[in-house]
Amino acid sequence: MKYTALLTVFSLIAISCQQSKPIAVEQDHSAANKAIIEQYFTHFNNHDWQKMVAMYIAQPEMKDPAYGLKNVKMSHSEIVKKYSELQKMIPDVQDRVVAMYPSENCVIVEFESSGTGPDGKKFSLPICTIFEIKDGKISKDLTYYDNF
Repeated sequence: MKYTALLTVFSLIAISCQQSKPIAVEQDHSAANKAIIEQYFTHFNNHDWQKMVAMYIAQPEMKDPAYGLKNVKMSHSEIVKKYSELQKMIPDVQDRVVAMYPSENCVIVEFESSGTGPDGKKFSLPICTIFEIKDGKISKDLTYYDNF
């Protein structure tokens, strides 16, 4: 009797283990997101605005102190225009990444933008941007710097 009861208990445990659903394991995209943003900065520093803009969804949300306090949706052509105008004002503009903080769907980047201003003076500006990544594309580009 003991043997039959013990066998029944072990059988029930075995059956319940086989019927349990597998635990869903979410894939961590942090490393892939970091690689996307590293490529983004390569395109920026090469002033290759077409390759850079191809990294965005069709109309990403953008934030820049130059546009005010709210997020704005921008088309690819508007983004290319923005960076082309920046390059005209500051032909040698370059960004040096100080630190990156990748996560599942965002990458926070601390960087320093530098170049020669229209007045001929060299400048260096600390900037922080939060990039949101969806399906391998930048969906938000929220940039913060001192605009005064």
